[in-house]
Amino acid sequence: MKDKIYINGIGSISAQPGYLFSEETARIYTENIFTAISPNYKEFIKPMALRRMSKAIKMGITSAKIALEEAEIKIPDAIITGTGEGCKQDTEKFLENLLNQEEKLLTPTSFIQSTHNTIGGQIALNLGCKNYNVTYTQNSGSLETALLDAQMHFSENPKIDSVLVGGVDEISAKITSFKKLDGQLKSNPIKNLDLLKEDSPGTITSEGAHFFVLSKEKKQNTYAEFQSVSLKNVIKPEEINDEIENFLAKNNLNSEAIDAVILGNNGDNRYDHYYKNLQQNLFRNTPQLAYKYLVGDFDTASGYAIYLAATILKSGKIPKIFKLNHIERKVSKTILIYNQYLGRDHSLILLSAV
Repeated sequence: MKDKIYINGIGSISAQPGYLFSEETARIYTENIFTAISPNYKEFIKPMALRRMSKAIKMGITSAKIALEEAEIKIPDAIITGTGEGCKQDTEKFLENLLNQEEKLLTPTSFIQSTHNTIGGQIALNLGCKNYNVTYTQNSGSLETALLDAQMHFSENPKIDSVLVGGVDEISAKITSFKKLDGQLKSNPIKNLDLLKEDSPGTITSEGAHFFVLSKEKKQNTYAEFQSVSLKNVIKPEEINDEIENFLAKNNLNSEAIDAVILGNNGDNRYDHYYKNLQQNLFRNTPQLAYKYLVGDFDTASGYAIYLAATILKSGKIPKIFKLNHIERKVSKTILIYNQYLGRDHSLILLSAV
């Protein structure tokens, strides 16, 4: 029997405020690219260091510290980070300097800070943590890959007590806008709250950071139990129902045991059929939730879904603003998260109440 893994702390930075869960008043955006809401970074990072950091690093350190503080952990036994595109702002800055200065007299700072593992490294430096530290960059499966590593870490090393795992992605002025060229973003600006009503290719995008403290120890403030994660690069549309049923069976569950399913609908009519298939078949009698029309879609957006699921399991309440249907359950004990992007990187994450 495998050891149970609990989520004891969460740090979340996104395009929506934390009070969305209680007041259900969403921040409205009318552009297809929008930024995350910045907390007061000075409460978590020294001002002198803050000046030299890109937003991904700021968000990463801050959300990691919030999660650790909630879990009452000072130094985790491991830091595992997932990021699809890394520190794009520093990449952009370095490339602009390269062009403007004709490849002469370049300072290396932006280049050094543009690497994907900078976020995890900066978190470790800030905490003074010299333990296991790995960054995964697997496009829209980056966070899920980090979770798989965390799960293996617990199963293979009985001495491990706590793991800090999270996902971070930022937007940049030019590189993010390139997604318009290949149809990843919608061609015309839309209001984010209308995203799921759109019948057109592409989606909207933003940025965010979500860190979770996973532990073998259940505490008074524990959010939920992290049960399982699965990631597959390719699944045919007609196979998605069977794939999920097989995943649930491995966890001794069936579709009727799922009290809510959180789906990654992003308004892209080329690929949302994966979700609609489940909505109309396997989970037609299950409460269905969506979140990307609120926080945008990006490579580690599923971190917000984990934050949403864990908060629902802890509070016992499902905010109406996330609901896709009107089916009610008195108690939410088990929540399934399903995500894919451009028909690839199909991930399943299973959480349960404690």
